[in-house]
Formats: sequence, C-alpha cells, structure tokens
Amino acid sequence: MPEGGTEELLRALSPQVLGALVRRYGHFDLAEDATQEALLAASTQWPAEGTPDNPRAWLITVASRRLTDLLRAEQARRRREDIVTQWTLPEEQLAPAADRRAADTDDTLILLFLCCHPSLSPASQIALTLRAVGGLTTAEIARAFLVPESTMTRRISRAKTAIKTSGVPFGMPPEADRAARLDAALHVLYLIFNEGYASTSGPDLTRSELSAEAIRLTRIVHRLLPEDSEATGLLALMLLTDARRPARTGPDGVPVPMSEQDRSRWNGEYIAEGVALLSEALPHGPTGPFQIQAAIAALHDEAPDAERTDWPQIEALYGLLLRLSDNPVVTLNHAVAVGMAQGPRQGLAALEKLGDRLSGDHRFHAARGHLLEMAGDTATAVESYVEAARHAASLPHQRYLHARAARLRDS
Repeated sequence: MPEGGTEELLRALSPQVLGALVRRYGHFDLAEDATQEALLAASTQWPAEGTPDNPRAWLITVASRRLTDLLRAEQARRRREDIVTQWTLPEEQLAPAADRRAADTDDTLILLFLCCHPSLSPASQIALTLRAVGGLTTAEIARAFLVPESTMTRRISRAKTAIKTSGVPFGMPPEADRAARLDAALHVLYLIFNEGYASTSGPDLTRSELSAEAIRLTRIVHRLLPEDSEATGLLALMLLTDARRPARTGPDGVPVPMSEQDRSRWNGEYIAEGVALLSEALPHGPTGPFQIQAAIAALHDEAPDAERTDWPQIEALYGLLLRLSDNPVVTLNHAVAVGMAQGPRQGLAALEKLGDRLSGDHRFHAARGHLLEMAGDTATAVESYVEAARHAASLPHQRYLHARAARLRDS
C-alpha cells in the first residue's frame, strides 16, 4: 500500500482502536498513549512489510500489549495496593472471541461523545476530539490553533484528567441524554470547520487542514448515523461552504467577497454532494439549524451569479433560524439579507436591533460599512470599515477592510 494510503488508513482506524481499548480496559489517557504507539509502529512497519489482513485487529493487539506495559509501569510507580487490586491487566482479559468482537465494533461515535462531554470546556472538547478522534498529533493541533505545543499539551492533559475523574462510563449516553450529546458533538465539529474555513486570527484567512478534518469526521458521524437529519445537514453545510474556498482569496491572500468570486473555481463535486445530502435530510425532519444553514449555502452556490441570488428566500431562511435561536451572528446575517432583499436602509434598521451585542466584532462593523456603502453614505461607510479593521484579529481581514476604506476615500 502506498505511504499516503497507509496514513489515510491509520487516520481512519485511530478512533476505532482507541475506542476498543477504552471500552475494554478503561484508562483513557494510557489507552490513548498506547494507541499512538501502535499507530507509529504501523506507520513504519506496514509500508515495508505490507498491510495485515485485518489492520484494525493488528493495531488493537499491539496497542493492548503496550497498554499492559504502561499499566505495569504505573503500578510500579504508585505502589498503592488499593489501586493495583482494582486494575485488571489487558493480558488477563484478552481472548480470541473478545478480540474478534473488538475488531468488528466501531466505537468512534462513543469516543466522540466522550470527548465532547459537557463537563469539558469548548476549547478542551475541540482539542481532545482532534487528538483522540481525529488522530492529529498535539503538535499538529497546536500549529492549527496558533498556540505553543506546551499550551496544547496542557489543554489536552487537563481534558483527559477531567474525563478520568468524572467517572463517565465508556458507552452510549442514556437515551434521555443522547440527543443533547449529539448536538454538542456536532457543534464541536462545526466550530472546528469554522476555524479552518475562516480563521479568527493569524496570517492566513483559512486553515484548510482543520476544515478538511472537520469534514472527514462529520462524514464518519453521517456514516454511523445516516438517519440523523442534523448530522446530514451539517455535512451538507460544510461541503456547500467549503466548495467556495478555492475562490475566497486573491493571490495576496486577501479575502474576495462572494459577489466578486470566480464561480467557475468553486468545487462542483462538493456542491452536487451537498445539495444531494440536503435533499436527503429535509424530508426526514425535524428541520434543525444546520439544515437551514445548508439550505442558505445551497441558494448561494446554485445562483449563476451574484445578481441572481435569491435574497428574499435567504432572508426568509435566516428569519426561520432566528426563531430557533437568539444568536447575534444570525441576527447580523439576517440584517444583511434584509438589506440585499429590501434595500440597504431596511438592512441598517435591522442591524440596529443588535445594539451592543456585537459591537466588538469586526463582522458587525464590516456589514454596517457594506450596507452604508450600498446606501451611498460613503463617509460613514469608510468609518465603519476602519472600525471593522481595528477589531479584526485576522491579518488578511485587516488588509481587506483597510483596502475597502481606501477605495471609497479615493472614489
């Protein structure tokens, strides 16, 4: 198998192996270390010796042996009889029938629920999901979020400790909690995608490795829960949004507004797949926020050009989103849609309803500047664009907003 094929296979198997170990032996933190060592062994052996007939069983066996070593080392270090008597070494539990069951069971969804446990902060949920479910190294996650590796190491360690001390059993949440836990997991994947698609800070507008990982993980959730309309809707939303990424930046890395993008560069395969997924999800209801956002994205993607965008329908869909959640960003987007559908003055009036809820967010001032520019109030639009640049943490956004203001001054 080519090296790239091995890497993709190991990335896909990583959460399944970790899930099998945690289900059978507990000790999330040590199981995660053992899984990583098994993956490392595979990455060096398989390209030279060939991929085993049952790669998941091979990884589980190697990881189980390593977990035995780690538990013994931990026992020797602690020397506490009450802890030792509670531990059962993996070698005492291993049996051919159990191995076969582990190799046939995919615990990825349970592992995702564990990483997104409500006792963890959103930052910890994201980091642990990328580490345990995504199979990314701590260094890769740190680079993606532009923080020192030592910071990310501490964040992940704290998350593992919180899971360990919580005493949460490894298994599907109770039926009464399952919907809420799935919502939390989908929200974490949504946050990962958003950070990759529109970086909140740093020198680059996008971090494609994060958005690609979010899409990959959401595909797994959709495969495991094909009847869940919101999981399907989230995957559709990601694909329909990411389809525009090739045209989102100019040669200098500065963002290109959707109205000015070369639509021939959009990913047609992603658009077709996203529309098909949305068509699959909508009839099964209930209709949730991810499906509505996907429908909005589809209207943008399917418009032949910016002038023929169905803004009245987009306005109506944002209105429906507002009925589901009093989210200030949704209110902002709804105001822009009102401005595009009914006129800039109506959009500005809708924007004023936000009050101070987003006054520190560059998106509010950028949207205000855009609507003022449409209304012909050039001087005030310049002030809004400059204010937006002052609040933007992303360098490409700062350059774009300053350029927009300069262009209006010179016109």
